[in-house]
Amino acid sequence: MDLGVDESTALPGREQRTEITGIHAVLGSGMMLPFAGLEVGIFALGCFWGAERVFWKLDGVRTTAVGYVAGFTQNPSYEEVCSGRTGHAEAVLVGFDPSETSYPALLQTFWRTHDPTQGMRQGNDRGTHYRSGVYTSDETQAADALASCGKYQSELSAAGLGKITTEISPASEFFYAEEYHQQYLHKNPAGYCGIGGTGI
Repeated sequence: MDLGVDESTALPGREQRTEITGIHAVLGSGMMLPFAGLEVGIFALGCFWGAERVFWKLDGVRTTAVGYVAGFTQNPSYEEVCSGRTGHAEAVLVGFDPSETSYPALLQTFWRTHDPTQGMRQGNDRGTHYRSGVYTSDETQAADALASCGKYQSELSAAGLGKITTEISPASEFFYAEEYHQQYLHKNPAGYCGIGGTGI
């Protein structure tokens, strides 16, 4: 996937991590890795404000956070990510209880909630940071992601829609976004949400 930037040309970033409270404004749970007793999924499906709200509402999800993944810059800022010069995608970190839900169930929500055929955009949101992605933590997640992608592609093709462009790769370090982005649509109920699926 051509991001227009690589490790040698990306912004350098900084050693200092972004400081956040680490407490979920809706669920009251901790947002900082690692999560005791929970499994983790990382998904990119366009603007992370609306994407996070989709996941925190699901049964079995204990916590969520938004941040940046699959790029080159260390501890990037939102402005740097939006410049297209870090290589990161806007992503949602999901901590879920495997006794109440499953990774394949989260993948179903992921595919149905956005249009994974649009390349470097979602709707009117354009840029490499809006790309679709599934970032896996182990071989089981990778196999589940690839299998679900194949099934969803069959459904899209049958409906006359395009080829999935979703990036499926092992998760790199997840950098937490700034505090004001966390649970943004809870704090700003009338805020922008560009999330929308294909109807398939």
